[in-house]
Amino acid sequence: MGSHGGRELVLSRRPEGQVTDDCFEVRHTEVADPPPGEVVVRTLWLSFDPAQRGWLNDVASYVPPVPLGAPMRAYGVGEVVATADERFAVGDLVHGMLGWREYAGGEPGPAGLGLEHLPAGLDDPKLALGAVGITGLTAYFGMYDVARVKPGDVVLVTAAAGATGSVAGQLARLRGAAKVVGTAGSEEKRAWVVEEAGFDDCLDHYGDRLFRRVGAAAPAGYDVVFDNVGGELLDAALGNIAIGGRVALCGSISTGYRPERPEVGLRNYPFLTTRRARMEGFLVSDFAERFDAARADLLGWVNRGELRTTDDVVEGLENAPATLRRLFEGRNLGKQLLHVADPGSAAGR
Repeated sequence: MGSHGGRELVLSRRPEGQVTDDCFEVRHTEVADPPPGEVVVRTLWLSFDPAQRGWLNDVASYVPPVPLGAPMRAYGVGEVVATADERFAVGDLVHGMLGWREYAGGEPGPAGLGLEHLPAGLDDPKLALGAVGITGLTAYFGMYDVARVKPGDVVLVTAAAGATGSVAGQLARLRGAAKVVGTAGSEEKRAWVVEEAGFDDCLDHYGDRLFRRVGAAAPAGYDVVFDNVGGELLDAALGNIAIGGRVALCGSISTGYRPERPEVGLRNYPFLTTRRARMEGFLVSDFAERFDAARADLLGWVNRGELRTTDDVVEGLENAPATLRRLFEGRNLGKQLLHVADPGSAAGR
């Protein structure tokens, strides 16, 4: 028992443009044994998602910005190392908002760390941050509830080699889509999307004549567009939307999630009118009451080999800022993760 010493990365200045290492300061902290109703969790894995860049901006959004001097906010998987809450035992593996720190202490409920036990039957804890976590849930509700994909649809998924896009396209196929087209920025990624994730085609979203190439992949138009990119790519998709099409706005990584206005706007939005189509944004938290059922579906597909995933793993908490940058440099294939520690490790105790 006693305190638990470890490092944390706190926000020392807000980034201008790309996130740099000097936006954060490494501090050593001592997390005391918990008072009644609280727990201490050792971080094992951290999740990296493009939305985290937006959390660093000092602007109003769906969550408050990360305060200066506070640890960077991030979802993670961890191991309970001390507990004064009867719902959790030492050694339990949990997931929640652990942040960029080796030890997180606090109240485990939604107002605190937001901890949940890993789903039963989950053999790989990393999946709680990927296909069976917020990433998979975002793809699930975005594709099924917002885009309302149905059998026979022709589907476009942008950033299809990313964690969310790769799952979204496979979910469309599981629902009976007739054709699933993705976009990705490298030959390696496009090959994985087709050969492993089972998409019918994957386009280079950096190439020229983008509008025509997006259209040529689906001459009758797209019934569903699941967009993670925004900008010119979304504009090309809108210009090739089918009558009655549905566009689910999941992300806008082309903006870099910087606070200034994006350089590229939408010119093809009139097609939403003439094609009687619909475009809708969403947050996965809108569907929180249905998370358990959706996780059960996702875990079943993973365990049966019907949902393929891959991870991009970086080692060491000190590399957290560089790991976040990978998302905006197009360097990750699949879910971007940071490995901090292994279960049962005594280091730092």
